[in-house]
Amino acid sequence: MKLKFLSIVALFLPLISMAQDAAEKSIDEKINDFFMPIADGWESLVLTPINIAGHNIPVVLILLVVGATFFTVYFKFPGITKFPLAIRVVRGKYEAVEKYGVEKVELHMTESGDIPDTIRDESEEGEVSHFQALATAVSGTVGLGNIAGVAVAIAVGGPGATFWMVVCGLIGMSTKFVECTLGVKYRDVGADGTVYGGPMYYLSKGIKERGWTRLGKFLAVVFAVLCVGASFGGGNAFQSNQAAVQLSSMLNLEGGATGLMIGVVLAVLVGIVIIGGIKKIASVTEKIVPFMAGIYVLASLVIIFANIKYIGDAFSMIFAGAFSPEAGLGGILGVIIVGFQRAAFSNEAGAGSAAIAHSAVKTRYPASEGIVALLEPFIDTVVICTMTALVIIFFNMDTAAFDYGNAVGSTVQINATGAYVGGVDLTSMAYDSVIPGFKYILTIAIILFAFSTMISWSYYGLQSWKYLFGRGKVADIIYKVLFLLFVVIGAAATLDAVIKFSDAMILALVFPNMIGLLILFPKVKKSLQRYLDAIKIY
Repeated sequence: MKLKFLSIVALFLPLISMAQDAAEKSIDEKINDFFMPIADGWESLVLTPINIAGHNIPVVLILLVVGATFFTVYFKFPGITKFPLAIRVVRGKYEAVEKYGVEKVELHMTESGDIPDTIRDESEEGEVSHFQALATAVSGTVGLGNIAGVAVAIAVGGPGATFWMVVCGLIGMSTKFVECTLGVKYRDVGADGTVYGGPMYYLSKGIKERGWTRLGKFLAVVFAVLCVGASFGGGNAFQSNQAAVQLSSMLNLEGGATGLMIGVVLAVLVGIVIIGGIKKIASVTEKIVPFMAGIYVLASLVIIFANIKYIGDAFSMIFAGAFSPEAGLGGILGVIIVGFQRAAFSNEAGAGSAAIAHSAVKTRYPASEGIVALLEPFIDTVVICTMTALVIIFFNMDTAAFDYGNAVGSTVQINATGAYVGGVDLTSMAYDSVIPGFKYILTIAIILFAFSTMISWSYYGLQSWKYLFGRGKVADIIYKVLFLLFVVIGAAATLDAVIKFSDAMILALVFPNMIGLLILFPKVKKSLQRYLDAIKIY
């Protein structure tokens, strides 16, 4: 009897201990407190600064900007010169050449220039179309950064930050072109037609061709490990967390159980999509991305046209602020840093993640997808970020809601109340001032942005996971279960340190990826010329 009593007591001791701990501190807080020093150390390492003219500029940002500028000059401003071609490629104008090769097209072409349907060949390499690959990649970048991040960037750096965001977006188009061309060039295609691609492959295979096998393998493994971590954190847990917060706020729901339920629902929806692989992911993103971007752009245009009389003043503020910033904003270099940092973090040009999605495209010419990929920073940064910035600037012109430069971290002080609000709340206030009730539509947009980002990053993480642990079904299932678990954890918990650590992994991807791009860019030039020669028959 005594033994049974002791056994029962022993069984309940952990529960009693947990109850006592919960009274003092939640499990979330305990994990957060333990992990925060690690997260801070990792973030400090990734964002190691160099002091230039009194400003601490992260090395990762310098690497991104210098690399993007070099590629822009070397490839003769592809974001401008190849933009019309990119539109034609996405529309499928050169689909026949990309599927069958120029020789076969010329052989089967009729006198009128038509290509008979009888030469259709379903065995071409790749799994998705140009548009589907672009939609999947865009869905991984367009999100809270365009809504909340831009608002904070404008509040911190003033209207002039918009100009530098656009500049960074334009040169970032060149980086996307380079990394996505390499992604297709060095991809693996399985016997069943499944594509395995991304920086892991062009780092290992491409650098091996240069005679540096160990370096290439090392960079590939580092990238894959970081990408898996980023897929669980910044590409997943953070997204589900923000979606849960916004939905709970809109519906006035409270309690930890609410986040848990939202997380479970999100996990089920994400699971349904990711089980189908890249083809299913692409079929969903090609519908969600145009829809959610369309809603957001349409609302932005409504506000811009409602304030059309101020458009000249707004652009004057943007250009003036870019070169003659207001006092207290840290000078011109400070504004440049704010604008470049926001754009680089938003479109992820140089991180290499998008190359994983673009690698799955159906084409025999790697440069065709590189050309398509340069549209991504244009959509994400030049169009959507600029529209958000204009709405924020118009709002502040009308209401003087906040003082430029008066922000702390990711929050902005509102003059009327003195309270600090997040970037999403500031953007919501700006849109609501012209379109009453838009905060509800914005919440739906945020949920869609988060959902599409999660399913895209699930593919990025899975490809990296397979590179590390093999392509078997067991490895596949283990990753997907872990990914869905992080969807629930992200929505139900407030593990700031874990998310901070994982989000920094996205930026850390820049280091192995940009080293590879700077070694392999001559291969891209050859691929580009080969593609341009192939489509001359049109």
